[in-house]
Amino acid sequence: MTFNLLILFSFYFLIIFSVIGYGSFFCKILSVNNLNFGFKGLYGLFLLIVYSSLSHYFIAHSILHNSLILIFGLFLFIFLFKDKFNDFSSKTLLLIFFILFIALLIFKTHDDFPYYHFGYSYYLTQEPMLIGVGQFNHGFRTPSSIFYLNSLYFLPFIKYYSFYIPTLLFLGFSNLILFSNLYKNIKEKKLDYLFFLNVLVLIFINIFFYRLQEHGTDRSAQILISILFIEILYLVTYLKNFKKHISNIFILLGIIISLKAFYVLYLLLFIPLTFIMYKYKKFNLVTYSLNNFYLYAFSLLLLIVISIYFLNTGCLLYPLSFTCFDNFEWAIGAENTAKMNEHYQLWSKAGKTPNSNVLDPKNYLINFNWIPNWIDLYFFNKVSDFLLGLFAVNLIVFIFFFKRNKTKFIFDKKIRNILILYLFIFILFVEWFINHPALRYGGYILIALITFIPISLILEKNQKKYSNSIFKFKILISITILFFLIRNFDRINNEINKYDYNPLQYSFYYIDKSHFRIQKNFDYLITNFNNCKINLNTCDTTLSKKVKEFYPGRYMFIYD
Repeated sequence: MTFNLLILFSFYFLIIFSVIGYGSFFCKILSVNNLNFGFKGLYGLFLLIVYSSLSHYFIAHSILHNSLILIFGLFLFIFLFKDKFNDFSSKTLLLIFFILFIALLIFKTHDDFPYYHFGYSYYLTQEPMLIGVGQFNHGFRTPSSIFYLNSLYFLPFIKYYSFYIPTLLFLGFSNLILFSNLYKNIKEKKLDYLFFLNVLVLIFINIFFYRLQEHGTDRSAQILISILFIEILYLVTYLKNFKKHISNIFILLGIIISLKAFYVLYLLLFIPLTFIMYKYKKFNLVTYSLNNFYLYAFSLLLLIVISIYFLNTGCLLYPLSFTCFDNFEWAIGAENTAKMNEHYQLWSKAGKTPNSNVLDPKNYLINFNWIPNWIDLYFFNKVSDFLLGLFAVNLIVFIFFFKRNKTKFIFDKKIRNILILYLFIFILFVEWFINHPALRYGGYILIALITFIPISLILEKNQKKYSNSIFKFKILISITILFFLIRNFDRINNEINKYDYNPLQYSFYYIDKSHFRIQKNFDYLITNFNNCKINLNTCDTTLSKKVKEFYPGRYMFIYD
């Protein structure tokens, strides 16, 4: 093992333990008990997102600052787990993240990473909050909490090469949650529909999302959406452990929305949830939530997300033009925002591709005129392949576990609750298809859940003997792990051949000067502004971007 690989591996696990330390601390604050390492990890990420977003208003996330954050999290982990880190869940944690580590060995990142993911994350390490950064790159108009997490792991030795680790944490902690759910089912010898749903989701996220370079912010959010729906289904199925499940739901929703703000639509899930809870348990979800701290933590994160959007663009939620203000110096404006929203719609509806653009965008987008072209260019290119893969997963699980039983189907309270939630999943699917029908914008997981839930319900009533099912389950999990490893080994081999990449010698992803172009732009404009204050003869007056100092040493870019 070379030095670079050792450095990456060491920081990878130090970050994991630190995040869990913060999560355990946050759970104590919320008085939420009996959570597995997966949820403790997500609680830690939630807390760190809030901290990172708030602290950046005042300070840059320097190496010194981040080292202290990492060390403090490790102290919390040691203090809270000094006598407890030796059980099944601990071994599962180490095993899962050890297996997932292979996904970090990557040369080529996804296309959006050099375009703006790296640039935004790096900017957070160099400057405290700059106002109006959305003018430099449209990716800076849609910030994600993953960038704020990245910025906290700008660390000694590894520097910005750890920017991919938070992405992998979402997959790792989600796997831990699913394994914990399955372990509980097996321990109780209770193979209900939620057992099969957990199996299907576990296979799905590790087979379809095995390439870390394709994750970005989109797939991370969709992985968490799968966990969100499972958590809601646990609540509406059994109607118990309210505090734990409701807290988990708020934490998951907060992270999901912070990753991609358009998932704010998923707040509609509280409508069926509130209805079910009151109708069948006489439980007022609104009143209960108002008396618990996690609601206020969730609300704080939403306010932070909105404020970042506003200070970057002048819009509360970009690219929704009706949320934009035109009367601020840095504001992009409603008209320009509407044009960009049209661009996003055209892209997701196959009207704007690297090889073709429609001649009449406005007519293309109305009255479902886009559907024939979308079917031709997108459905038969990406969606059809995805559906075939999804069909294969469902079929394999069905064959493994199905055995016709004479159990009568009973339309009871549990089924009614599931159907109510299923209806809302379908509504979200329809909204996705009408407005932004690209798989990366939520399509993967919505389509998957629409198929997984009925299959799981069928298997609950028609399954093989317990011992036989457990044996089949172990085979499926082994195949999934093997598939994940083989596909990643194959990916690495292709990168070795294509890019002359040697992960044993240089284990980090590729970086060149283009990754720093936006930060260099920031630095030049700010330096020039300060030179102009001192001596007009030393400054460049031809620059198109204007800079203003709104506080000593704090800068705003004025939209022209």
